[in-house]
Amino acid sequence: MTVPSETNHFLSQALNELSDGLYGYAMVLSRDRTEAEDLVQETCVRAIQAIGSLRPGSNMKSWLFTILRNIWLNRLRGRRTAPKMVELDADESTAQTAVAACKDPHALYVSKVERELVREAIQQLSDEFREIIVLREYEDLSYQEIASILGCPAGTVMSRLGRARSKLRSLLSRNLHTPDRREKGATE
Repeated sequence: MTVPSETNHFLSQALNELSDGLYGYAMVLSRDRTEAEDLVQETCVRAIQAIGSLRPGSNMKSWLFTILRNIWLNRLRGRRTAPKMVELDADESTAQTAVAACKDPHALYVSKVERELVREAIQQLSDEFREIIVLREYEDLSYQEIASILGCPAGTVMSRLGRARSKLRSLLSRNLHTPDRREKGATE
């Protein structure tokens, strides 16, 4: 089946715009830079091969994230072992660096420490909670898009996200040693 050139252009543009997000999601799933890069590359190849089956008006972002997740699940099934644990990439993007350059050194340091604490707390979450936090908070996918990717009802996504946020909040409050809102309100 021949795919119109405007469809190919649209896919190419979507892949360029979403490659960082796909890589970040692949890192959350695989916890390995090389494997994450392979996952993104294979996602691109499969998307190009399957673009003719994409219905007009479909959500390209959700479709690409679903392809990536399915590739990952197939690899896990093939391996029958748990993935290796590695740190998320701690390098800052060029845009973040440019914005940070205009801040004072103390604010820059505090911002970096906070990002590291959040990254560490996310790594402590279970796989299902870590995955859903990244899809919602970092990739800004809707509940329905996440439900489609994970193959579960939107209500499950909302409840799982609520539990994930609560667990993340608990981890962060322990790491930051800040009083929780109830304690803070009681002392004022």
